Amino acid sequence: MAGYVGILVSDPWLQNQFTQVELRSLKSQYHTMRRESGPLRIVDLAEKMSKLKVVGENLTEEERDSFIRSSYENINDEVDFELFLRVYLKLHAHANSKMGSPAKNSSAFLKAATTTLLHTISESEKASYVSHINNYLGEDKFLQQYLPIDPSTNDLFEIVKDGVLLCKLINVAVPGTIDERAINMKSMLNPWERNENHTLCFNSAKAIGCTIVNIGTQDFIEGRRHLVLGVIAQIIKIQLLADLNLRKTPQLVELVDSAEDAEELMSLPPDKILLRWMNFQLRKAGFKKVITNFSSDIKDSEAYAHLLNILAPEHKNPKILTVRDLLQRAKLVLEHADKMGCKRYLTAKDIVEGSPNLNLAFVAHIFQLRNGLSTQTKHMSFLETSPDDALVSREERAFRFWLNSLGNSRCIDNVFEDLRDGWILLETLDKVSPGIVNWKIANKPPIKMPFKKVENCNQVVKFGKQLKFSLVNIAGNDIVQGNKKLILAYLWQLMRSNMIQLLRNLRFHSHGKEINDADILEWANTLVKNSGGQSCMKSFKDKSLSDGIFFLELLSAVQPRVVNWSLVTKGITDEEKKMNASYIISVARKLGCSIFLLPEDVTEVNQKMILTLTASIMYWFLNQGVEEKSSSSSDSENGSPSETSNSTLDDAASELSLE
Repeated sequence: MAGYVGILVSDPWLQNQFTQVELRSLKSQYHTMRRESGPLRIVDLAEKMSKLKVVGENLTEEERDSFIRSSYENINDEVDFELFLRVYLKLHAHANSKMGSPAKNSSAFLKAATTTLLHTISESEKASYVSHINNYLGEDKFLQQYLPIDPSTNDLFEIVKDGVLLCKLINVAVPGTIDERAINMKSMLNPWERNENHTLCFNSAKAIGCTIVNIGTQDFIEGRRHLVLGVIAQIIKIQLLADLNLRKTPQLVELVDSAEDAEELMSLPPDKILLRWMNFQLRKAGFKKVITNFSSDIKDSEAYAHLLNILAPEHKNPKILTVRDLLQRAKLVLEHADKMGCKRYLTAKDIVEGSPNLNLAFVAHIFQLRNGLSTQTKHMSFLETSPDDALVSREERAFRFWLNSLGNSRCIDNVFEDLRDGWILLETLDKVSPGIVNWKIANKPPIKMPFKKVENCNQVVKFGKQLKFSLVNIAGNDIVQGNKKLILAYLWQLMRSNMIQLLRNLRFHSHGKEINDADILEWANTLVKNSGGQSCMKSFKDKSLSDGIFFLELLSAVQPRVVNWSLVTKGITDEEKKMNASYIISVARKLGCSIFLLPEDVTEVNQKMILTLTASIMYWFLNQGVEEKSSSSSDSENGSPSETSNSTLDDAASELSLE
């Protein structure tokens, strides 16, 4: 089993320019270049770095060659990994300066230039998040020894190093996401146990909708502050916006006039619904300006004053709007909010400076506390869900989070709405099958002309057929029109193709043989049988799987120490089955499996999700052997420490973004 130590370089400054995932990706590229051409010289990098994103896309080979020759005297010197990183950083900065801004299509990879001084954090945001953690986790029995955290210190970044606090925070945001039986909780954790907790945290964060790209467990173990705060901010945002949908708050239907408008509202992301709610209340208060963001539009506090006056008129202060000093006016707004019982997610200075994250948190908390909507809601039949609707919702959620985990150019909030222009599907296809998309004929967003969207989606269908998807009676226009059934069918085949491709890349002993569902089924049954397990999976829709025992035996077979059998139930009653299913999902994520299913998918034996679970476990298991071989080869070649074993299905896909 691979060790917990990440990729290390001798220069601490250089180490701090990259996350562990970035280092792993670049090291993989470095070794590929060496395998292709033998020892690398500095002069060779102009050509070899053409496949690296940003550097390859925004500089021509001639520009790279000219820059390298002007930067290094001895261009025939051999390149070790650290020099490779330094050349990359210089070329990256050169590309940024040429573009006049962060380089085009740079994704999340090194958007900042080449110094850690740019990785600053907001002290106000840190203080706000610490206050939130103290409030919601202060009574937790295990965390009581560490809480409350002093926001004026950096204690937060020390406490998160064992992974427990972040796992608990995820459960506050979306209760039941992590089975706490799977968290390693004791006063002193060994490095492997810490790594397991962070792996569980990352995979669970992705499963609730956080975008975790180019971040490794080692980054959190090292307490990298900007990365820690970035993840915490996403988790808290998900918690605060959880009620901003018509299912949980049907009173939101008051914001619309018809069923058609309500369906449009349901497709909006939560922060957009929050803005619509805020403007709805402001119109009732006679405020004519339309608020379009949580930053510049509310710096003067006028919108806040009118919003709080309409929601809590009993605490109205007529002097607020007569105060000219913006800081003083903001203080009066916060005094009004305090009287309502609102938690202070921000200071008066944050309002005046227009902090978007903290203003959003503040407005979301106001909505939670007092939304001012009528308790007499309109009856709209589409709000009543059938079992089929619930299944569609679960599958949409799984595919949405999977797509967002791949590091595409934008985050999607609803697959039926946000895929209509075809662009994200094209990006995903290019990750699943690199080179399949001809980007010269693709139409890049924003796309105003409908026929341009159809052109993109026709390409999506064409490439699906090339990948042997079953696409009978599916046309590009079906995606543009948001046909739910056909979009889900396409996404399932795309996700399955991605899994199969990754498995095929790892199974060198298959000698190019196509891997299919039967191979995955046979692998799982053989492993369980050889490890002494008593259960069997007849198919991916085998109803006997509902008790969870087979998957617990499979997880135990791939890593004997990971399942605590004293916590497993017999799986007879519905409650016992659900407990086992919850434990299975958390244990699989703790290993490193990136999965997006819910306990109901196991207990109800959802064939698609059962296949993804099995394939994810298989991928993790096979990947260990590949990483050990790669690690031992690396060590013998360079004498470098072993690398962190934390690759997942989407992790492998995100590494493709460098190519």
